[in-house]
Amino acid sequence: MAQDLNGKVVIVTGAAGGQGAADARLLVERGAKVVLTDFNAELGEETAAALGENAIFVKHDVSSEEDWAKVIETTIATFGQINALVNNAGILKMEPLESSSAQTIDKLLAVNVRSVYLGMMAVVPALKEAGGGSIVNISSLAGMSGQANAVAYSGSKWAVRGMTKSAALELGQYGIRVNSVHPGTIATPMTAGMLRAPIDAAFPLAAMNRVGTPDDIAPAVAFLISDESTYISGAELVIDGASAVGQSSQFTAMMSRG
Repeated sequence: MAQDLNGKVVIVTGAAGGQGAADARLLVERGAKVVLTDFNAELGEETAAALGENAIFVKHDVSSEEDWAKVIETTIATFGQINALVNNAGILKMEPLESSSAQTIDKLLAVNVRSVYLGMMAVVPALKEAGGGSIVNISSLAGMSGQANAVAYSGSKWAVRGMTKSAALELGQYGIRVNSVHPGTIATPMTAGMLRAPIDAAFPLAAMNRVGTPDDIAPAVAFLISDESTYISGAELVIDGASAVGQSSQFTAMMSRG
């Protein structure tokens, strides 16, 4: 049964396209009011407009503390409260450790880690005011088992996993739940340049023999925001079609090095 999200106000980062846009679309369909944020203002405005009056867009550098303050202020001014945050914004960079650079990990930490930290910190006062709420941090299968040629990326996603567990322990007393979602290989604009094979081709590294789609992830995000998950916090939800990607050296052969 689809979760009823009527009355909930949700912020979704990285929502101009890909996974974030799919999350925002489903949340609106299920009754939520959604604030989409992204650095891509043109696409973000277009995506929000297509979702109707229950969605707005705010241009957002997720690594900026000042921008987070603006997002929180705009959300409350527009919809009156905040009930949930989906820390979805992220970037992917795959390269061998020996040929990588400090710039790689600095950028990944800024977008994949700092943004999650700032987002949780920024939204907590509003969630307390609302009497509780839900934070969903999008990590990765790489944050569960690691991946070859992705030391910096895997490290950033392990950090998201760790921050989620610590925040869940700290914020539970306020009725604030914090969970992480760990997608496997999902066909999004972020991964489009990495996948060698067409997205509709067989994907033998997943038992379900296909690459996932954003619509495979969005219902789980909606569930973790809904009142049907009120005793779930500090959890790690892996959505990967029963994949061996994290353990398999074959994965490198199926992906370009970027």
